[in-house]
Formats: sequence, C-alpha cells, structure tokens
Amino acid sequence: MRIGIDLGGSKIEAVALAADNSERLRRRVATPQGDYLGTLDAITRLINQIETELDCSASIGIGIPGAISALTGRIKNANSTCLIGQALDQDLQKRLSRPVRIANDADCFALSEASDGAAAGAPTVFGVIVGTGVGGGLVINGELLSGANRIAGEWGHNPLPWAGDDDLAMPCYCGLRGCIETYLSGPGLCHHYEQAGGQPLTRVEELVQRAEQSEPLARRLLERYYEWLAKGLAGVINVLDPAVIVLGGGLSNMRPLYTEVPARWQRYVFSDRVDTRLLPARHGDSSGVRGAAWLWPHSHSGFSSSR
Repeated sequence: MRIGIDLGGSKIEAVALAADNSERLRRRVATPQGDYLGTLDAITRLINQIETELDCSASIGIGIPGAISALTGRIKNANSTCLIGQALDQDLQKRLSRPVRIANDADCFALSEASDGAAAGAPTVFGVIVGTGVGGGLVINGELLSGANRIAGEWGHNPLPWAGDDDLAMPCYCGLRGCIETYLSGPGLCHHYEQAGGQPLTRVEELVQRAEQSEPLARRLLERYYEWLAKGLAGVINVLDPAVIVLGGGLSNMRPLYTEVPARWQRYVFSDRVDTRLLPARHGDSSGVRGAAWLWPHSHSGFSSSR
C-alpha cells in the first residue's frame, strides 16, 4: 500500500493506492494556517487514521508547495511560509518511524500523469501547473528528475521568451520582473487585464466568461494568453524536447488551449515540425496526491500490506 499526501495551503489531502493503482481510500482535512507543528500533527493523524482503517502499514510520499534544499536539507521556496526552513521530512520520519519521501507538488503532478495518466508510456514528459502560480516537473523514462539544485521544471521563473514591446513586464514575488508566472498564472492574467483597462476580476473564470460574451478586451487578452503560453512552452520544447506536455491547474480547464497553443508554437520551436503533444491531465486535481504516492515504486520492500 502507498499513501500520498498533498500538502496545500488550505487543505491536506491523502490517498491510499493499492498495488494495482486503484484508490482504496481518500481523506481531506484543513491545513492549520501558519502552524508548522499543527501541520505535522494533522499529517500524522491522517496517516494513522488511514492505516488503521485499511489495516496496513504503507509507504509515505508527500507533495509540497516548495522543495528541500540540497544545501540545508530544509524546505525552501514554499508559498506556505511556515514550512520554510523546517526539516519536514526528518520531523515526519521521527513521528512515523519510517522513511518519508518529499517532492514539489508540480513534480508529483508530472509523475502521476507520466505513470498512469495522460502521458503514460511517453519517454519524456513535462508536467505543467498553470493556476495561482506556474510550475512544472520533468519525468524521463518513468523517473522524476529533481536536478542538482532541486528546481528542475521551474520554468515559471524564467523570463517570457520573445516578449514584445506591448508585453508589459510585471514584477514577480521572486524579486525579478517579467517572469513567465506573471503572464500565465491566474493572478497574472487578471492583473494584465486590469492594467489594460478591464474591470476588476475576482477570479480568472470571469475573464473567460466576458470573452465568451464577446467583450473585445477580454477576447484580446485571451488571444495574448494563448500566444504567451505558446512562447513559454516553445522555450521548454527547445531545451527539453518532451514527447508530451500535460497541463494541470485551474487554467488548464480552458479547452481552446489544446488547439490554439500548438497552432502557435511552431514559429518559435527550432524544428521543421513539432511532434510534442499538449494534453489535459487525466487525473485532474487528483494528480498531485496520486503522484506523491508514486514517489515510492511498487518494488519497494519493507512495508507490508497488513500490520
């Protein structure tokens, strides 16, 4: 049995996968806000409840909004700031008396979709999250690539390639300007719309609705979004040349992306044709938590199916 945990800013979700990858149990609790010790308690309690109900001892994988620093062994780059500087894996290992594997939530998304999702069987897969932020993960021949600095796939903090004079470079929370995330994230897209004179938005779905109602500015902004995403992903293709790119996150639900973006990226990719496929996630919002479970392979020994 494998348990995956998706540690989010507002919720902690857990799933138990059987050997055939079928879902045996799923649980969700609220994330204790700004409370690191409370978060440890909530995760431990969730795992104990699942193992008691299923009468098993499972491997544990956790997806987090950040990464473990290769320098310090502690969490870095987390938007859940109470995690930053904490030895999350070591603290949980002490509480659970077993090894724990931790990866970035976008890496878990990519691993899930490459393992038994939309890109199953593809030799190279780039998993992309476009939502509140922009992240990514890279899976090669079924293996997650974390990189020397534990930041493989962080394409959202590269500058938008081939930016035009009218592509206003917004400041990014990382301290730089013009990062891909400031164009392609939900907040970034809303900000560009409002900067262009649009009425304030509470969520990006409102922009899509306005475009469907033929509001000229909303339609122009969505056209620019398709172009921005095509440019950003073309840069990824030129470096990694993946067989499949899988989209997840809230903005991935915009169906036109899967025709409009491939139609536009050809001019930016250094090839006479582009065979990379752009696909929506098969497991949707469940990919992150499933990918956390996938951090442990089936072949791992040491955990029994029953107590």
